[in-house]
Amino acid sequence: MKTISKFNKLSLSLSLLLTSASSFAADKVTFQLDWLPGGDKAPVYVGVQQGFFAEQDLDVTILGGKGSTDAITKIATGTADIGSADIVALLVAKANDNVPVKAIYSLFSKAPYAFYVLDDSGINSVKDVSGKTIATSPFTSANVFLPLMLKKNGIEEESVKVLKADPGALNPMLITGQSDVMISWMTDRVKNEQQAAEAGKKLTVLPWYDAGLEFYSSSIIASDKFMSENPDVVKRFVKAYAKAVEYTWAHPEESGAYVTKMVPEVDSKQAADTIKSIHGLVMNEVSQRDGVGQFTPSRLSETWKWTAEAQGLDLSKLDPETAVDRQFYEGVN
Repeated sequence: MKTISKFNKLSLSLSLLLTSASSFAADKVTFQLDWLPGGDKAPVYVGVQQGFFAEQDLDVTILGGKGSTDAITKIATGTADIGSADIVALLVAKANDNVPVKAIYSLFSKAPYAFYVLDDSGINSVKDVSGKTIATSPFTSANVFLPLMLKKNGIEEESVKVLKADPGALNPMLITGQSDVMISWMTDRVKNEQQAAEAGKKLTVLPWYDAGLEFYSSSIIASDKFMSENPDVVKRFVKAYAKAVEYTWAHPEESGAYVTKMVPEVDSKQAADTIKSIHGLVMNEVSQRDGVGQFTPSRLSETWKWTAEAQGLDLSKLDPETAVDRQFYEGVN
């Protein structure tokens, strides 16, 4: 009897130990970036370094990306659980293939597309690009919106000459006068301005959102399967990520250093300067009115209208509400 009693006590002790260890094990989340690490991707690194994910019992692994379509595909197929992507790419993927992925948090409530010109070019607004030569990458999603941007500002598409070149050649083309205008993202502003300064030039940036291109862009997305099987994990992730977003734009230098700490090849100062330069994509009149992270039905509908027209898609092909899931952000702000 004593032997059995001792055995029972030992079994109970081991059971309690295993239960205790299990209760403290953090839930693992694989986060898929939509591009290379940098200041515009800082919040997820801040969340790790500041312990915001750990506070929510999450162990987050970050994977580098090759574009929004790549990120959406990897999340849809289960290679990653949660990630970042442009909601425009997600809307197109939902309309064409009904991918099992939804957006759960809005990071950029304004699109990052912009024209860059030399400050002495005499081009002071989007309307002034009429008759000019515009250099762009053949791969940027901005190209599909260019005709709409020109039309909205009363510019004949035939009046501009569009040159397509390797992304690394665009800024040198602008600086050396091979083009009058360059299409680039606001997230590349620091890099572009530094390169121009080295050549003794200054750039003027003309954001497209100031010229009527008003819609959501960079967002946090998750697979339907992961959300269905792990709703509490997703909600805790969003809570920690939202906290990291607030911290990132309140402490840009420290946040830039966090990116470098985890990805040494990223320059800390450039990351911090990028965070500052894209402040208006995250913190603006839209986020002040609706809250950072929110998708309102009206702006989401407008985002789909722009996307459908740019892509030549029937507006009725998708209800944009099917591309978002707001339940994981309820009560966070």
